[in-house]
Amino acid sequence: MSDQTKRKADGTAWSGRLETLTPGMPVIWGGDRVSRVSAVLAAQFRPGDRLLVVQESGDLLRVSGEVQALASAAVGRALEAFHALGSVTDAAVSAFFEAFAAHLADDERWARIAAANAGDVEKAAARGRSTTRLSVTAAMRADMIAGLRVWRDMTPARGRVIERIDHAGWSVEQVVAPLGVVGFVFEGRPNVFADATGVLRAGNTVVFRIGSDALATAQAIVREALDPALAVSGLPSGAAVLLESAEHAAGWAMFADPRLSLAVARGSGPTVAQLGAIARQTGTPVSLHGTGGAWIMAGPDAEAQRLYAAIYHSLDRKVCNTLNVLCLTREAAAEQIPVVLEALTRAGERRRGIKVHATPAALAFLPDAWRAARTAVVRADGRSEEPLVEAIAESELGREWEWEETPELALAVVESVEAAVGLFNALSPRFAASLISPDAAAQQRFYDTIDAPFVGDGFTRWVDGQYALNRPELGLSNWQNGRLFARGGVLAGDGAFTVRARVRQADPDLDRAGAATPPRS
Repeated sequence: MSDQTKRKADGTAWSGRLETLTPGMPVIWGGDRVSRVSAVLAAQFRPGDRLLVVQESGDLLRVSGEVQALASAAVGRALEAFHALGSVTDAAVSAFFEAFAAHLADDERWARIAAANAGDVEKAAARGRSTTRLSVTAAMRADMIAGLRVWRDMTPARGRVIERIDHAGWSVEQVVAPLGVVGFVFEGRPNVFADATGVLRAGNTVVFRIGSDALATAQAIVREALDPALAVSGLPSGAAVLLESAEHAAGWAMFADPRLSLAVARGSGPTVAQLGAIARQTGTPVSLHGTGGAWIMAGPDAEAQRLYAAIYHSLDRKVCNTLNVLCLTREAAAEQIPVVLEALTRAGERRRGIKVHATPAALAFLPDAWRAARTAVVRADGRSEEPLVEAIAESELGREWEWEETPELALAVVESVEAAVGLFNALSPRFAASLISPDAAAQQRFYDTIDAPFVGDGFTRWVDGQYALNRPELGLSNWQNGRLFARGGVLAGDGAFTVRARVRQADPDLDRAGAATPPRS
C-alpha cells in the first residue's frame, strides 16, 4: 500500500493505492477464501497497475497502467459519443449502416482488408492456432454487407411507445430508449463487426476488443470501412471504438469499467466465464456466449431420411450450434445405427473425416469395423492418426468438441427420449436441442421438458440470429447459469435498450392529496 493510506475514525485503513505485491501475499476472495500472489505476478506488478480479483474463481489478474488507460479512454470516448447520439437522427444512423456496407463492397477497400487478414491467418497458422473462423471469405464478406443493410432498413426502436396508461387529466407512456455503452469482447471472427455495430440502431455506442489473432484485420476494417462510414454519416467518431490491444488484460479492464451499460462476451468457455464474472462483480449486466454444442435426440419412430438429413446438415462446420451429442433409444438403436453411420460418413466426406466418442451403451451397437478403425483427424496444430471411435463415459457428454476440419461428436444410447432429456438438462450447457420424431405429442413433451432456449425438430444449425430472425446477432446465450431474465437467447443490436417513463399532464391542478390549487395572490 502507498504511504498515503487514509484511515477511518477508529484508526483502521480504508483506502490507499496498491503499489507492490509480494510472493505468497494472501488475497481474500468470495468472502471466505484466499488466493496467494505468485512470484511471477509479484515480479510483474508495478506502481500504477491494477489487480483484479475475480470473486467467483479467485483468479488474480494484473492490468498494467498502460492498458488500463487505453481501455478507460476507449470507454470514455464511447460514453461521450452516446450522449451526442441523442441528437443524431435515425436517418443518419441508417446512412452509417449503408456507408459501412458500401465500403465493404468496394473492391479496392476490401483488397486492403483481405491483405491484412492474410497476414493474420499466416501468423495464426504458424502458432498452431485455428484459422477456420479467421479467414475473411467471400461468403463472410457478403454476410457482413447483408447484415449491415438489415440494420439500415430496420424500423428504429428508440422512441417507440410500448404502453400508454391514461388517467383523468394525465397519461404515462413507456418509451423504448437507448441503453448506453456496450462493451463487446469476441474471438477472431472479423464478421462480428456487423453484429457489434448493430447496437447503434437502438442509439447505443460500442467498444469492442477482438482476439489478438484477428487484430490487424480488425484495424483494417476500422480504417477502410468503419471510421469513414461514421464520418460520412455525421455520427460521432466514438460511436464504435476498437480497443487496439492484443492483451487479454484490455478486455478485463474494459469489463471492469462501471460506465458500461452491458457487457457482451463470446469465445471460448473459460475465457467468457472469466470476463462475465468481472463484469458482474462490477455491477454490469452481462450477455455471455461461450459454451455451445447442440444435441439431437432420435425418437424410436424417427424417420430414417429425416434423421439422416438432420445429422448431415448439422455437421457442415464447427460453431456453437453444430451437432455435439446424438442420442438414440435402446429399442431403436440397432435399426438406426446404419442410418447414423451413413450420415456421419457423408458428413466426413464433406469435410475431412469423422471422429466419434461413444458411451459404453453405444459402443455395443457399433460394427466391429468402426470400433477397430483408425482415422486421420485434422486439428489446428496438424494432422494426427487416432481411433475412429473412442469410449467416453456418459458423465462426459457435457463436453463440447472443438474440432477444426474433422467433425467430432458424442454418440449415446439411452433408455428413452425422456432419459436423453434428463442427461441434457443435467450435463449440457443447456443450449440447443432437436427431437427427430413425427409424433406431435412427443414433440410437445420434448418442448415442455427440455431446458433449452433453442428447441427444434430437425437440423441444429438454424440457431443463428441472422439466419433465423433476420437480425445480425451479438451472440447466442445458453442457459448454463439459468434462464435469461426478460429476453431471449438471441441478443441482437436492437435488443440492447431500456424503458423510460414519460408523463403528459393535461390537468395542471393534479394533487395526490386532492387539495385544490390555491388562488394566486
